[in-house]
Amino acid sequence: MAPAPTQNGHVEQPAPPKAPSKDLKKAKDEKKEEDLSEEDLALKQQLELYVERVQDVDPGVQKLALESMRQEIRTATSSMTSVPKPLKFLRPHYGTLKAYYETMADSDVKSYLADILSVLALTMSAEGERESLKFRLLGSKGDIGSWGHEYVRNLAGEIAQEYQKRQMEEAHVDDLMDLVQQIVSFHVKHNAEPEAVDLLMEVEELDMLTDHIDATNYKRTCLYLTSFASYVPGPDDMLVLDIAYSIYTKFGEYTNALRVALCMHNTQYVKAIFTACVDPLQKKQLCYILARQGVTLELDDEMTNGNEEQRELLQEIINNIKLSEGFLTLARDLEIMESKSPEDIYKAHLIDGRASAGASVDSARQNLAATFVNAFVNAGFGQDKLMTAATESSSGGSTANWLFKNKEHGKASAAASLGLILLWDVDAGLTQIDKYFSSNDNHAIAGALLAVGIVNCGIQNECDPAYALLAEYVSKDESNIRIGAIMGLGLAYAGSQKEDVLKLLSPILVDSKVPIDVIAFTAISLGLIYVGSCNDEVAQSIIIALMERSDSELGEPLTRFLCLGLGLLYLGKQEKVDATLEVAKTFNEKISRYCQVTLESCAYAGTGNVLKVQSLLGLCAEHLEKGESHQAPAVIGIAMVAMAEELGLEMAIRSLEHLLQYGEQNIRRSVPLALGLLSISNPKVNVMDTLSRLSHDTDSEVAMAATLALGLIGAGTNNARIAGMLRNLSSYYYKDPSLLFCVRIAQGLVHLGKGLLTLNPYHSDRFLLSHSALAGIVTLLHACLDMKSIILGKYHYVLYFLVLAMQPRMLMTVDENLKALSVPVRVGQAVDVVGQAGRPKTITGFQTHTTPVLLATGDRAELATEKYIPLSSVLEGFVILKENPDYQHDNRTS
Repeated sequence: MAPAPTQNGHVEQPAPPKAPSKDLKKAKDEKKEEDLSEEDLALKQQLELYVERVQDVDPGVQKLALESMRQEIRTATSSMTSVPKPLKFLRPHYGTLKAYYETMADSDVKSYLADILSVLALTMSAEGERESLKFRLLGSKGDIGSWGHEYVRNLAGEIAQEYQKRQMEEAHVDDLMDLVQQIVSFHVKHNAEPEAVDLLMEVEELDMLTDHIDATNYKRTCLYLTSFASYVPGPDDMLVLDIAYSIYTKFGEYTNALRVALCMHNTQYVKAIFTACVDPLQKKQLCYILARQGVTLELDDEMTNGNEEQRELLQEIINNIKLSEGFLTLARDLEIMESKSPEDIYKAHLIDGRASAGASVDSARQNLAATFVNAFVNAGFGQDKLMTAATESSSGGSTANWLFKNKEHGKASAAASLGLILLWDVDAGLTQIDKYFSSNDNHAIAGALLAVGIVNCGIQNECDPAYALLAEYVSKDESNIRIGAIMGLGLAYAGSQKEDVLKLLSPILVDSKVPIDVIAFTAISLGLIYVGSCNDEVAQSIIIALMERSDSELGEPLTRFLCLGLGLLYLGKQEKVDATLEVAKTFNEKISRYCQVTLESCAYAGTGNVLKVQSLLGLCAEHLEKGESHQAPAVIGIAMVAMAEELGLEMAIRSLEHLLQYGEQNIRRSVPLALGLLSISNPKVNVMDTLSRLSHDTDSEVAMAATLALGLIGAGTNNARIAGMLRNLSSYYYKDPSLLFCVRIAQGLVHLGKGLLTLNPYHSDRFLLSHSALAGIVTLLHACLDMKSIILGKYHYVLYFLVLAMQPRMLMTVDENLKALSVPVRVGQAVDVVGQAGRPKTITGFQTHTTPVLLATGDRAELATEKYIPLSSVLEGFVILKENPDYQHDNRTS
């Protein structure tokens, strides 16, 4: 040994530094071992011994070592932040065990080792290697749950990646599916239904879910399915809802199944639910849900088990005959039956001096505004101080007086306002409107025709009075009478797809002699009646009308209604619009882009489709030549698409803020309208402040749109802050009749139905979207894109399209005989409990009231007594309560 240093003398020199580094490492390891407690040290040495034993030649020793190792890993507990100790100590040996595994012959011991390696891979395998899954498939087929949640969760993630890879390679996936079955079963047993659903979505096998769901967890599972359906791109969203529907029907939860069927627009499912449901009370509750959604359904013997009396009663509920009665019960209970005059709303005495001088001038424009305010405030109450007050006196003088305080086309709106005051009360309404039919004034007759439509809005009547009264006036010579009758038909039959009306109106569209304004209202009425139906016949007629009109006619402000009427046919129908969209590209360039944007925004309304929002935002970024008008509907389109769920809605509001800062003038004019749609009847403070700022804008079009939007976001809320803002605006704009008119309309909207009505098209905990309600709002918004020509011109009665969205924002509980029943309920802010285990609280900050009660946007109610059981899980609108048999039993024993 001695000569070695002399031979390699020069090489020896660097050796000394090497030795200390080895010593350092050794010292570190020793220090680490010193840091370990005796218990941990013993465990570490024990595991190292097992690793050596696994490599023993004797299979018995190997098996025993693996068994002991498995035991240690399974029984190890860890905190949320640290790795379990056995996995930590085995980390350095992972490579050794893996290498040894490759050399082993196939045997039980080998598959045992594969199980252990699968668990070790949880913390040790390289990113993207999927070794945990690889060894699991090679291992024994034992219970995977025994290795713990984290292991199962990791495995589920690797399965999703492996599945995608195999799909691309078109390899078989049967072995993966066996594992998926085990994992889903494990998740469902341990209250992790959302994770089970996510895994099944990844491997495209959501059908498996129904086999694993039971009575204890179906509600949580379905709540997750229905909530995340709005984030899933089509057509997968329908598949998710389909599974939710089948689970609900499996457990006899018919009211929720019906809501899902309505969300899917699946009439077959709706009929199937009625046939499957045998409880007559439950059927009545189903009818109330259909009535709220505005669905026209003719019940047949199969759905009512041949019981004619029951059929009539159920049909009456679907037809909404009792809506007026329920609304007035609510009003009496809240003691607000007394009529209000426009002055009660303006509250001029609260404003500083200068406005009151302007208000005393009796101009036709101000009287027209008062007509609308009076109609909005007293909507549905059946009495007011301008139009109905005089019917008690024998002469009927003052009613006529008020009518004639309006000029020409103003009389049409005044007569039509009677329809809104008597909203939903068809019998009393028609009696009061009848007197105007004998008038010599064409405008009064046109208003009366419109009033007939308004009274019948959302109500279906066996006698069909609206069609009987309006049909003969559709072909009169006078344009305004025709428009009154046509618009009346559109409102009365919105969403009903009534063929008689189609036969009556479609010839008008293709008649080249008919003036463009009549054509425009015909298109919009047919769009409303066939909303979301993709009806080819109506589409063809509107397309012909758009193609055959001259350039000058296509330049008219009302031509936008032709495009919108076409768009409404495809409301929410997504890719079904594609063929019509291609046709729209061939239209006259004046209208082509406008029509394309309108079609697309209608087709994806309420879907939350991110790609469509992006493409519409892209259109808004263009800098256009003069005369292009398609950006305005694109802005409204963003709101229509993004209103589907809260997250998208908030993001859209932020995007619209950017458009305000960087957009062209025509975009700024439509942003307030889009904001009004996004938080309709929901006065959010940030939106309110933005609109308040814009209502003082130097551009009068922006200011008018913002003022009207303030009315929309506060519609039916009696919001004091908005009311104050509008009072200040009325004083600020007292010299500008156009802006003052908009302020008055907004004031009327804020106090809509004295604060008992809402315009929000969403209901049932924001799950269902009423298409006809959205169509009515969007029609008004498109009209507001040219305020001066339409609303401030002679077509101000388009404001009445809002009647389609008016609904009582109430909870009315009724007993088994459908008579009002007062019970205590807790009303509070709704809490999102999707994906939470157990039974979390669904409302917060609640107050206890006695029904009937008002529900604001974002409020939720729950019964505060166990004496009754509600037949609907969502307490909104009319809810039937049945007595709880257990509750009475408890009472007797106590």
